[in-house]
Amino acid sequence: MTPEEIEKLPYRPCVGVMLVNAEGRVFVGQRIDSETAAWQMPQGGVDPGEAPRDAALRELWEETGVPADKVSVEAETAGWIPYDLPHDIVPRIWKGRFRGQEQKWFLLRFHGTDADVNIATDHPEFSEWCWLAPEDLPGAIVPFKRAVYEQVLDAFRAQL
Repeated sequence: MTPEEIEKLPYRPCVGVMLVNAEGRVFVGQRIDSETAAWQMPQGGVDPGEAPRDAALRELWEETGVPADKVSVEAETAGWIPYDLPHDIVPRIWKGRFRGQEQKWFLLRFHGTDADVNIATDHPEFSEWCWLAPEDLPGAIVPFKRAVYEQVLDAFRAQL
């Protein structure tokens, strides 16, 4: 695909979850489909007719095994935060239908224990996980998503 073709593509609607534990650390998982370091917070597409908040809780469950009754929703971003995929990735992901994603992010406070986290889900997305200090997030994330993570941190800083 040419850069011009990619620029005409829409963004995929998506939600992201910043799951924060009692110590103020943030959940990140290493993507199972990446051979290099590709840590990220839980995220995923919004199904047709699905409210973003419901999508966030569903994605949290699907990717971490953490049920909705183990979290409280503390905040959400005011708007949607877009990011573009690197051009070489666009044709391989989502059948080349999207240039990237625009994400609505939710800050969720985790009320469980580490034993409540189970990344060995029906369709695993992560090979390992850990809790990171918020200030360490941008440096652990793939470069094309760092600006998004900095915006999310800025949006939720007061609640962290």
